Amino acid sequence: MAQRTVTSAAQFSHGDALNPELRWHVLPDADAVRDRALDWIRRSAAEAIALRGAFHIVLAGGTTPRAVYQSLRNEPQEWSKWHVWFGDERCLLADDTERNSRMAHAAWLDQVAIPVDQIHDMPGELGAEQGALAYAEALKNIAEFDLVLLGLGEDGHTASLFPGHQWGIEKDAPAVLAVHRAPKPPPERISLSAWRLSGARRVVFMVTGIGKREAVARWRAGEALPVTAICPANGGELLVEEAVVQED
Repeated sequence: MAQRTVTSAAQFSHGDALNPELRWHVLPDADAVRDRALDWIRRSAAEAIALRGAFHIVLAGGTTPRAVYQSLRNEPQEWSKWHVWFGDERCLLADDTERNSRMAHAAWLDQVAIPVDQIHDMPGELGAEQGALAYAEALKNIAEFDLVLLGLGEDGHTASLFPGHQWGIEKDAPAVLAVHRAPKPPPERISLSAWRLSGARRVVFMVTGIGKREAVARWRAGEALPVTAICPANGGELLVEEAVVQED
């Protein structure tokens, strides 16, 4: 089945007032979402390295990103020019397998030649407050990311920005948020704020699984969800599995 790319809000009954430039790409299945995400990563890396000599990417956690990362470890990339950041992290011990960083290392980062000092794990082991401050310090000289990868939770959250919590939309909000009492375990987390995630040349959302259908419907209807707070200047690319947007 061929991909359908939807760029018009009217075509797709999409009312995302916070990010009207979001481009929806409806793809046949999760494998197609993975492959298209890989295409965007390759393109973004090539452009960044050609123009600026370095590629700064922000990683997401979750099942769909894991499949992307497992494919990346076989890529013939200029790994020495990659700089890896994380969108959020659970406040767990550094070697806990539930951490986003552990997943990314096991699936990809430990198998490629990115210099260790260019992989910036979030220090969740320090706790939410101290970890957020430490990561904000690490980021202070990074003006703009080249690519941010994000997913979508069933409640409309992205990274660790949850409904009913602060999202850090305002430019005077911290770049990195300490998250307490998250509705999903563990309750203590660290997350890049909405405005910091929006500070990217390209943002790619990856959405798979019919469990996300309600959240996507709310997104399309224009409801203010955490995911709608991500508003990059160049708009964004939403790669969504067709089953997620099909109505019963």
